[in-house]
Amino acid sequence: MFGRRGSSSSGTQTIRPGGTPGAQGMPAPAEQSSPVAEPVITEQAQPETPPAPEPAETAAPRKKNNEYYETKAQIFSALVEAIDLSQLARLDAEDARDEIRDVVNDIITLKNVVMSISEQEDLLEDICNDVLGYGPLEPLLARDDIADIMVNGAATTYIETEGKVEQTGVTFRDNAQLMNICQRIVSQVGRRVDDSSPICDARLPDGSRVNVIAPPLAIDGPALTIRKFKRDKLTLDQLTKFGSITPAGSTLLQIIGRSRCNVLISGGTGSGKTTLLNCLTAYIETTERIITCEDSAELQLQQPHVVRLETRPPNLEGEGEITMRDLVKNCLRMRPERIIVGEVRGPEAFDLLQAMNTGHDGSMGTLHANSPREALSRLESMITMGGFTLPSRTLREMIVSSIDVVVQAARLRDGSRRITHITEVMGMEGDIITTQDVFLYDIIGEDPNGRIIGRHRSTGIGKPKFWERARYFGEEARLAQALDEAEMPEYVAE
Repeated sequence: MFGRRGSSSSGTQTIRPGGTPGAQGMPAPAEQSSPVAEPVITEQAQPETPPAPEPAETAAPRKKNNEYYETKAQIFSALVEAIDLSQLARLDAEDARDEIRDVVNDIITLKNVVMSISEQEDLLEDICNDVLGYGPLEPLLARDDIADIMVNGAATTYIETEGKVEQTGVTFRDNAQLMNICQRIVSQVGRRVDDSSPICDARLPDGSRVNVIAPPLAIDGPALTIRKFKRDKLTLDQLTKFGSITPAGSTLLQIIGRSRCNVLISGGTGSGKTTLLNCLTAYIETTERIITCEDSAELQLQQPHVVRLETRPPNLEGEGEITMRDLVKNCLRMRPERIIVGEVRGPEAFDLLQAMNTGHDGSMGTLHANSPREALSRLESMITMGGFTLPSRTLREMIVSSIDVVVQAARLRDGSRRITHITEVMGMEGDIITTQDVFLYDIIGEDPNGRIIGRHRSTGIGKPKFWERARYFGEEARLAQALDEAEMPEYVAE
């Protein structure tokens, strides 16, 4: 087995979970006098196929105590000395995991560590996760049904599944281990989290959003929040199956995406704005050049011609920061056909509106708001807070000439996510922006289990404002059919 630098041949020392080693302790492998290249493991000492744990043991994660962590630390120290990490890095994840498990099994056998098969499996899995992944978070990251992971210090971890938050049995050895995992995550994207920079936004390799806030700002230990992305990117067809939108509404959104309408996706936290933005971008032509601007790169565009830009926080001296506005201004010089801003939250709103109004049709962005009208008001507020001194009417005229459609996403009280509005921006009446709802979601009631029953419907608009744009792109017939189907009463989502 590659990478071995030898392990102790003493078979008399016994380590028990919860106990301490013998008087001499576990000797460091570097001091061994007779290294063993390949420890022999008999069938009696290490069965090839250990029996499965009892169902009662797998129903919930066991609470790990200090004794378990002491044993784990001793075996982990021996592992570090017994394996060549530079060679390990050349293997793929599965082979590296098998190699680590083999070496740990050998160490357990040679040191006579007394533990049950289930405890040994827990130990093997924990050590593999510590070396190759994110420690106790790995089982949660592997589950595709989890939307959010919320770690409130070393002893408390919550998850969200199907819109409901529940506590798990996942714990960390201490806050130091949790902090090390946080630093490992953010360092992969060139960022840092420590006492001098205790707040950090980052992402996992799959695009999942990560936020870390560390002591002294987080009083009870580091707080880690992960917004997980599904392995398989959601599509509008899947959203239709989930009841987030009807087939007619899905067709309407497809036409909006293909017709190069300027779209603003609005919604509250966790309402599915980024997911919906990903779905809409699937209908962008593959020949178009797309530039995305994000704080943490999350979008998963499938087109071949995509340039992804990401903001950068300041360094230790407070210099070198690249803001979202810097990115949006720069991408205007990169010959974009569509500009997509992951989240509009500041003065970059002004630059995005200018881009939408100067030949970059089909640009998109998301922002936090509870209704389409509130979304337009927030745009105006963000521009004003950026230091621009334009009159309110001028700002509203800019919004009207730039934004074509506002799509509202909402997370309902039962945890379900629905697209509740598809709203057009029509124009100005005096100093007021006028809008027109094309598609709405009405709540009818709830079933005995507390799940909301609702209905998507057309508002009866026969010819929306973007009709001519749809005709230009050859989507007139589909648009008419979708509007007709949306008026039918059978579209009820439970």
